Amino acid sequence: MIDEPLERLRAAARRTRELALERAGTGLSHEDADDDVGTIGTDGALGFDPFPLLEALHRHGARAVVIGQVAGIMHGSAELTGDLDLLWDGEPAHAPALAAAFMSVGARLADETGTPLATRPDALIRPKVQFTAPGAGGDCCTPALPWGGLRLREILGRAITAYGPGGVKVHYVSREDLIRMRRALGRPKDLRRADELDRLARGRAGTA
Repeated sequence: MIDEPLERLRAAARRTRELALERAGTGLSHEDADDDVGTIGTDGALGFDPFPLLEALHRHGARAVVIGQVAGIMHGSAELTGDLDLLWDGEPAHAPALAAAFMSVGARLADETGTPLATRPDALIRPKVQFTAPGAGGDCCTPALPWGGLRLREILGRAITAYGPGGVKVHYVSREDLIRMRRALGRPKDLRRADELDRLARGRAGTA
């Protein structure tokens, strides 16, 4: 059985690729994204497909939780995105599986300043690492990253699991926690998307 959240994500990724085909490259990476438009306006939207990396994470047993707008789409958001953001527990014992998943898709890593890092376990044990892989780039974060006072380890523990073809598991942040994360960041796109998720939740409650 394939979960509806993954079908929503597959459709959104396809739509993103279609829209990006109609424009020239911008030269902008996900780190250059506008605080209102988001990464749909960057080159990350060109050929956007998060599934190869998500499937690699499953194959290698790396428990990384999807956050950001990909998680928003899985919860029903209509806004498109051009990046994939991940959260994991930052435990050294779990780093080899994560590094293996990144290596298997040919991902490149960089620190927060954009300085390249070797794709190996010790490079991942820092608050945030940037990654670029065929189909998707984004940030890979640990609970050491300050997030407006939110307890990221607890957020990890409340993550939801969606199931794809062949039993592929994709872990993603709960709607309530994603709204909290959005409001803590406070950028225009985050507040707008948090409001959208709130409206979606109220609409579903009204039809229950």
